[in-house]
Amino acid sequence: MTTPPDADSRRAIAPVVCYPTETLNSPDLELYRSARATATKISETVAAPREAATFHASAGQFFRITSIEGPQVGDLNLWAADDLNERFFSGKTRALHGTHVTTGDQLWSSIPFLRPMATITEDTLEWYGIDAFGGSVHDVIGTRCDPYTHAALSGGDEYHHCCHSNLTRALATETGMTGKEAELYVHDVLNVFMCTGFTRDTGQYFMKASPVRPGDYTPAPELA
Repeated sequence: MTTPPDADSRRAIAPVVCYPTETLNSPDLELYRSARATATKISETVAAPREAATFHASAGQFFRITSIEGPQVGDLNLWAADDLNERFFSGKTRALHGTHVTTGDQLWSSIPFLRPMATITEDTLEWYGIDAFGGSVHDVIGTRCDPYTHAALSGGDEYHHCCHSNLTRALATETGMTGKEAELYVHDVLNVFMCTGFTRDTGQYFMKASPVRPGDYTPAPELA
């Protein structure tokens, strides 16, 4: 392949943000902070290692995802309580807010609903920013680990304590669906606490040790 004579000038063209968000309704973070200051904890759900768990949050309630041991990370799925067809849309969230989300960013639902399902109102890892490798935390670029990709990369070996299988089992248990039925509703995730990015030379998805420590959290109020 021959490099064209104007290659440098083509690469030098300035980028344009595809989805400017200035016209979106901005969340009232001060209102949320005031509400959180007097909030009362009403329930707690613990996800065991290599497993998933479900919880319900009503409109106006807060939920907090907290690391309780070591540098833990987790995959988050969100569904509307009355219609599982409305679910978290990581791709559109990524297009609107970037590859990693933090305080003030909203988690959008799937088309044709396309509305904020939740808003990140506080993030104890907001300080991390973007590191020298291009890594950051709370990504919406990873799809979730799954047994199908694992089998393709390992030569056929199946592993069912990956994120996709864990989420499928948890949803099936919560709803009474079969595993095959529940699997169709499991979707691309918010990788909570996970530190990821893309390599600069090959553009490949990478992960690195998460900066999360016990007690770190990211809370969001359920808006849908």
